[in-house]
Amino acid sequence: MTSTLRWTSTDLESMPDDGKRYEIIDGELYVSKQPSWHHQHTCFRIAKELDSWNDKTGAGQINLAPGLIFAEDDDVAPDVVWLSNERLTHTLADDGKLHAAPELIIEVLSPGRANEKRDRDAKLKLYSRRGVSEYWIIDWQRQQIEVYRRRDLALHLLATLQAGDTLETPLLPGFSCSLITLFEQVPR
Repeated sequence: MTSTLRWTSTDLESMPDDGKRYEIIDGELYVSKQPSWHHQHTCFRIAKELDSWNDKTGAGQINLAPGLIFAEDDDVAPDVVWLSNERLTHTLADDGKLHAAPELIIEVLSPGRANEKRDRDAKLKLYSRRGVSEYWIIDWQRQQIEVYRRRDLALHLLATLQAGDTLETPLLPGFSCSLITLFEQVPR
């Protein structure tokens, strides 16, 4: 009989505070380097757009890289999340971490095949399985956004938006973001 090591949230607590991001998906440990300027700038820009819409509606809250613990072996830190006020009251625990799915999760791709595979495969499956309503993958290098929306109990690719497109969603009525504006300070 062989046994496979399954990482847990307890293991994350013993990781060094070295600027790297440690996440666990289905018991597998993922380690990524400190994000680049362009990655973080893109996170900031999309969060700013969401926050501007949210200030007008008061519908929920946005946060950057919060801890999200679905289970002991599913413990991640998405780049950006949005939760309705109602869901936030049921999701945010006393430890300051989220313990259920936000309605919207956004991941900004970091360079490298392993990072891209984590966001496009492992995290897509995790977020689909755990009930996220929408998942946006932002590729700042290609200046595009993939929009995944829940349908038939899973997340499905709805659209791949390019630089000339506008991002809108029924999840956030009245929200609108021009991709040209979003990426205007990001080099191609």
